[in-house]
Amino acid sequence: MEFTAQAIAEFLNGEVVGDPEIKVNNVAKIEEAESGTLAFLANPKYTKYLYTTNASIVLINKDYELEQDVSATLIKVDNAYECFAKLLELAEQSKPVKQGVSSLAFIEKSAKIGDGVYIAPFVYIGENVVIEDNVSLNPHVFVDDDVTIKKHTTLNAGVKVYHECIIGENCIIHAGAVIGSDGFGFAPDENNVYRKIPQLGNVVIEDNVEVGSNTTIDRATMGSTYIRKGAKLDNLNQIGHNVQIGENTVIAAQSGVAGSTKVGKNCQFGGQSGIAPHIQIADGVKVTPQAGIPNTIKEENSIVMGTPAFNIRDFQRSFIVYKQLPDLFKRVKELENELKRLQSE
Repeated sequence: MEFTAQAIAEFLNGEVVGDPEIKVNNVAKIEEAESGTLAFLANPKYTKYLYTTNASIVLINKDYELEQDVSATLIKVDNAYECFAKLLELAEQSKPVKQGVSSLAFIEKSAKIGDGVYIAPFVYIGENVVIEDNVSLNPHVFVDDDVTIKKHTTLNAGVKVYHECIIGENCIIHAGAVIGSDGFGFAPDENNVYRKIPQLGNVVIEDNVEVGSNTTIDRATMGSTYIRKGAKLDNLNQIGHNVQIGENTVIAAQSGVAGSTKVGKNCQFGGQSGIAPHIQIADGVKVTPQAGIPNTIKEENSIVMGTPAFNIRDFQRSFIVYKQLPDLFKRVKELENELKRLQSE
């Protein structure tokens, strides 16, 4: 499909600078764009490409001041990155939607299947499962007994959902994710032999959540592990039993949250961060990549860094000293030798 700059600007409430009738049929990175594509500029490090890009249309922020002439038609908007995301979402929605139940899927008779669903070949749906309207289950999805999957949710290839778990509306679960596997619960007996503690709870994923590929979310020992609405989990995350992830919190890849920890809303966790069990993270906390959090963080909207993690400004000041340790050690040894020499005279 082709769209004119004017049509795009009207959709985004933007302002056209250049040819309003120029058309695009694809999107591209600003540094790689060709004629007929639309790009965007949001990160200042890519500013130089605005003046050399071959894109036909570029989205830029309204407050951006041009340093020289630009060959592309510009659409000025309040937030170029957000508007580009809206266009990608529109393009995604325009793709044809698969519907229907494959004869190669296996569905238990007690399962309830809504309207407009897509159930691909080699999907298994267990006893008393509820699949609501417009759910999409791709090949090799396994849905265990008594699971509920609500409207407009997509489970991609190979997702496994264990018994009694609940997945909300408009969720996306990516390939290979496992929802509701047993929590890591073992108790040593008098012979230090570890006995498994039955995990009797479930996982509740609320609306508008996205779970990345090969991420695992453990079921609760008792009660529920909660992923609150709007949360986004990247690939290869591990969420322990009885954890609560707050609304609109994002966790980047290879991060782990240990059991019974409660993470507030609107938090951000960098990749490979680790959170200890039985602690609480306040709302709005930002955690830098590879940080380790051993204790509760009570200060809302704080930024922490390091292992063990603490306030980022304090960490940065400490790191300046840390880098100087070899020189400081050398100076201390020189002073010790000088002191010994003076004492021996």
